[in-house]
Amino acid sequence: MAYDGSRRTKVDAQPRTIWEVTGVIEAIRQGFERTGDISYGWRMLLAVAIAQITSWGVLYYSFTVFLDPMSRELGWSVATLTGGYSLALLVSGVAAIPVGRWLDRHSPRGLMTVGSILATLLVLAWATIDSLAVYYLIWVGIGLAMSAVLYEPAFVIVANWFRRKRSRALTLLTVVAGLASVIYVPLAGWLVMTWEWRTALIIMAGLLAIGTIPIHAFLLRRSPADVGEAVDGEPPARADQTSGAASPARATLTLGDALRQQVFWWTALAFVLANFTMLAIFVHLVPYLTREGFTPGFAATMIGVAGAMALPGRLIITPLGEVVPRQYVAAGIFASQVLALAVLLGTDSRAGVIVFVVLFGAGFGAVTPARAAIVADLYGSANFGAINGALATGVTFSRAAAPVTAGLIVTLTDSYAPVFLTLLIASLVAAIAVLRTRWLHSESSNASREA
Repeated sequence: MAYDGSRRTKVDAQPRTIWEVTGVIEAIRQGFERTGDISYGWRMLLAVAIAQITSWGVLYYSFTVFLDPMSRELGWSVATLTGGYSLALLVSGVAAIPVGRWLDRHSPRGLMTVGSILATLLVLAWATIDSLAVYYLIWVGIGLAMSAVLYEPAFVIVANWFRRKRSRALTLLTVVAGLASVIYVPLAGWLVMTWEWRTALIIMAGLLAIGTIPIHAFLLRRSPADVGEAVDGEPPARADQTSGAASPARATLTLGDALRQQVFWWTALAFVLANFTMLAIFVHLVPYLTREGFTPGFAATMIGVAGAMALPGRLIITPLGEVVPRQYVAAGIFASQVLALAVLLGTDSRAGVIVFVVLFGAGFGAVTPARAAIVADLYGSANFGAINGALATGVTFSRAAAPVTAGLIVTLTDSYAPVFLTLLIASLVAAIAVLRTRWLHSESSNASREA
């Protein structure tokens, strides 16, 4: 899109550069240059993205920093401590469906506000623990809070507020939120070194309260109609003229309807396998590289590079869904993982590992927004929360199982080669599965038009 400066109105234009395709520059311009004309949806989305930085940073990424100091003071093993974290992930997966159903019928304001308050109180409680039972109960609660404040409810907001511009909205959300590990892991480390882990957690709880509760409590709205707007930030009259031509027809199916369709299960298979593969790689890459003779410093650096590559991956890959069918984009992501794993299995050089990390990291960053966009395209926004929540449950369980399963294979075979070969096959099946969803959906759409 371009702007006619004299009238301050939108005029149609074909995207000419990758920046125009991504829409990130347009979104930032809308948010900061056109302050008198910026839609509420874009302003709210930017605020939600900023809150996601703090939610992900405190509840998810910073945990690793507290492992060693907690283990030393409390005398609990690392396995015991990480058990609480894994339990939280499982609880968040189980809660995803009821949370999604609730969001399909209500504004996200109440749920995300309560979730951020609960998260703040639980992090404060974490700072005081000296009982293992209480520690695990706290992480059960944090799992519930995660389901209420992390990506899944944020994706419901995107599905309700954006249609033609959904790719650029997901890009803005996930690129900004992707700064969580970059900001909060070093910050948590500095706090622990400067004071000690309990004081650091109290400070993190304060940051969580300040960075999330006001945004969730005062800015969130359920739909554009609540503020007199239409989807994509368009004035209602403009949206009425363009929505039919610009948006593909979508079924308004319930979760029960979706569960009876092959498309849902092929989509679930694709993203369960993809997430299983990516988390297994992330957890086991450092021990694999050190076993292969690379230095621990090089291995740790490669993990950092993989995480850094997630941001440009989201910035470039996610918006391609506006010009290429999203299932093809997802299949390309999964195919890049196949290529990355083939490179890793066939290399014994640093250059080969770097090529693997670049391919892997770019795909890693784009998988989650790809899932949200595909679900929204297939099923629309009416029951997006419940359907996406059902997929999130399977994805969360696969992520929880991935490190343990890969570790078991290594224990049984005393080699990482079978692990990465298995993951390569899983990525290939994921690519085929997501293409299958495209073919099935196309057949269903053609049959509906003929009828």
